[in-house]
Amino acid sequence: MEMLRRSSVFASEVFDRSPTDKELVSQAKALCREYIHSRLNRAGIGWSKPEHGLAASGGTLGEISSVLLWLGDELEYLRPNVYRNVARQLNITVASESVVSDAFLAVAADIFSTGRSKSGKSSVTWGKVVSLYAVAGALAVDCVRHGHPAMVHTIVDCMGEFVRKSLISWLKKRGGWVDVTKCVVSTDPNFCSHWLVSAVCAFGHYLKTVVLHLLREK
Repeated sequence: MEMLRRSSVFASEVFDRSPTDKELVSQAKALCREYIHSRLNRAGIGWSKPEHGLAASGGTLGEISSVLLWLGDELEYLRPNVYRNVARQLNITVASESVVSDAFLAVAADIFSTGRSKSGKSSVTWGKVVSLYAVAGALAVDCVRHGHPAMVHTIVDCMGEFVRKSLISWLKKRGGWVDVTKCVVSTDPNFCSHWLVSAVCAFGHYLKTVVLHLLREK
């Protein structure tokens, strides 16, 4: 109990101040583990529970995880074919760590390179971030289904690597991962007029093309 109390106090302190690069990457990986675990559960596939059940534990990171999962549900509902059988769409084998890693990082780079500003800078949005988590979840399901559960850890590590290299500055400007909670106007499942619905209608078109054609030569 004392350990849980200290953990809660620590989490509160982390989110009450500007997060460090290391904390942002660690949180990105924890959120990825939770997202993947949720998707594996939904697919009826057994996998070891993350060390800390963020969504169930409460606190700021748990709230962020819940919001991320809910937004992912919305996105996957709107574009179901994009987030199923990702490995087959990419035409890759999930038996190779290097192939899974390269494929995930390539998709991530392509997602965030689309919609660049006139200055040539990448346009980062929460819609793209949620989409990347949805790709991670779908790819993890493929890996476990094909008998390679160890690749889940590869995907989580790749998420951390991409966040460290490409999203740290953007996250810091927004005060960290907690900013995603501002995207949700209502958590009522019947409420459809939030930002993601309008954003993904345009966003999903190019992502589907990316998933269908990226790395096809492999």
